[in-house]
Amino acid sequence: MSDVFSALAHPVRREVLRLLRDGPMTAGELAAQFEVAKPTMSRHFATLKEAGLIQAEKVGNTIRYRLNASVAEELLGLMMGLLQSPDAKKES
Repeated sequence: MSDVFSALAHPVRREVLRLLRDGPMTAGELAAQFEVAKPTMSRHFATLKEAGLIQAEKVGNTIRYRLNASVAEELLGLMMGLLQSPDAKKES
């Protein structure tokens, strides 16, 4: 899970995840949303993939990214557990 938190530490990677909430996008479509060099975006994509937050599918010369919902749900569950009050934990 530390890879996930490390991946989420950068605002560009968080914005990539927000963009992918609405559905898959190509690397080019995502990169066009940011004023950073393509190699920098490639590193951001690689970090998100390594953390399991996104999945990539190569179609011809195009890479299409999609949000990995299962990891996002696991992260949300972990965060909710961390934010839960001690009293609520006792009631569970």
